[in-house]
Amino acid sequence: MVHIRPLSSSLSKKAQNELNEVPERIHEDLKILRQWIAQSPHLRPRVDDQFLVAFLRGCKYSLERTKAKLDLYYTVRTVCPELIRTRDPENVRTRAIIRLGVGLPLPHTATPDSPRIVLVRPAAYNTSQFSIEEVIRVSTMTHDIMLIEDDNFVIAGQIGILDLANVTVDHFLQFSPTFVKKMTMMSQEASPLRQKGFHYINTPCGFEVVFNMFKGFMSEKNQSRLYVHGQDLESFYRHVPRRLLPAEYGGDAGPLQDLIFNWEKKLVSYRDYFLQEDQYGTDEKKRLGQPKNAANLFGVEGSCGVVQLD
Repeated sequence: MVHIRPLSSSLSKKAQNELNEVPERIHEDLKILRQWIAQSPHLRPRVDDQFLVAFLRGCKYSLERTKAKLDLYYTVRTVCPELIRTRDPENVRTRAIIRLGVGLPLPHTATPDSPRIVLVRPAAYNTSQFSIEEVIRVSTMTHDIMLIEDDNFVIAGQIGILDLANVTVDHFLQFSPTFVKKMTMMSQEASPLRQKGFHYINTPCGFEVVFNMFKGFMSEKNQSRLYVHGQDLESFYRHVPRRLLPAEYGGDAGPLQDLIFNWEKKLVSYRDYFLQEDQYGTDEKKRLGQPKNAANLFGVEGSCGVVQLD
């Protein structure tokens, strides 16, 4: 018996039409995927139905693509511990970043089968207090919850909003080419996320340098889904209905502080889940073939190396 959440009729139709989902075949697809995992000695993944189905959906039920993405998902997380390990929401610094609300999934979608909207506000954190690695670590926690809990996110995809109001030069300086490459691989090749668009608003001078660096590492498809609106919010509203935004942006999604508080409660409720995460990943000593490390993944040694699980 398959233990996954029933879909709404509109999302079920979208999953079948756009993702090649055949409800009667999910059990068999999961069985094949688990058999492959059992034959992959280096891989230590979660194997519950809801988690694995997110990867099948993100790969449009291509089993080979699903295997490759699941492997890379855990490989990147293993070789880049600074972005993924020790994600305890009760940790003082982690909790402080959560309360800043740098990245916030918004509660409403344009239609019942529309993508989830995520608002990112880099200026919400002080670069003298927190590193970009710490901030991204918290964003991966939110992503992980959505991967197993949010059917709009998994099936319809995500629309990102990057509000660059009040960002400083120090924020930009935290984005080295190496870090950008890691982040792009983590969110593009190593994630089942379907990116449906990314909108940049309130962009300052100097933004183009970082923007072009990110763009250079993206696939052509994802490059075509980038929109730079500058200060022209009316252009932005033509893509993202204003009503879906927080009150501070003139929308009906409620005050930012309420959204932050709700996500803080959710992240804390997942504490045991995140503490368990440290046991998952890859053991490169057991990989059949060449072990993966930062050098052959990113072309640089960086601060990442091959990390072995106990």
